[in-house]
Amino acid sequence: MRLVGLTGGIASGKSTVSGLFKSAGVPVVDADVVARNVVQKGTGGWKKIVKAFGNGILLENGEIDRAQLGQIVFSDPEKRKLLNRLLAPHISCGIFWEILKLWVKGCLVIVVDIPLLFETKMDRWTDPVVVVWVDPKTQIERLMSRDGCGQEQAQSRIDAQLALDWKKSEADIVIDNSGSLDDTKEQFQEVLKQVSAPLTWKERMMSRDGLLSIVVCTAAGVLLAQKNLLWC
Repeated sequence: MRLVGLTGGIASGKSTVSGLFKSAGVPVVDADVVARNVVQKGTGGWKKIVKAFGNGILLENGEIDRAQLGQIVFSDPEKRKLLNRLLAPHISCGIFWEILKLWVKGCLVIVVDIPLLFETKMDRWTDPVVVVWVDPKTQIERLMSRDGCGQEQAQSRIDAQLALDWKKSEADIVIDNSGSLDDTKEQFQEVLKQVSAPLTWKERMMSRDGLLSIVVCTAAGVLLAQKNLLWC
């Protein structure tokens, strides 16, 4: 099984590339979706957040006001670290569970879409790592246009994350999303060829069928050894 790490920065276009993988039939585990699920009303993640940040971050229906919580953590590094620390175990468990379900189905290539791939050290479990990069000017313009925020606020949110240029330097594969969507799609086709290449021996052994083969061969070896002992 091949786990492909997909990450980027805010407004870099990572979600666009994630959508391209899905359209190409490659299963994607989306950490943002997992994160939303683990903070739904009544869950363990929800209880931890309410206890740490108070009832003031709740909507009338009891769900967490994600926009308000986002403003709080983006403006306060310590609170951002606290939030990440509270949710990290729940999100990691959720991601693992989604990967396990796809593994049981026999999927050979799985894309793990994680914004904080490097920050959470989960890049150690993925190979290759794909980083969606965008030049700083385009990034801040897209963020301002997308969220309707001012330049100062947009820059503050960008600065709250690891530098995108650093992520680029750590990547195995880089998609430059600074241009048009057609440009990104053209680069994506090359990336798709790379991540869909035949599995290595090690990756195949990590797949469902590979593990079953090991179990069957081991069982056959044990039975054969027992039979030989009976004839001795």
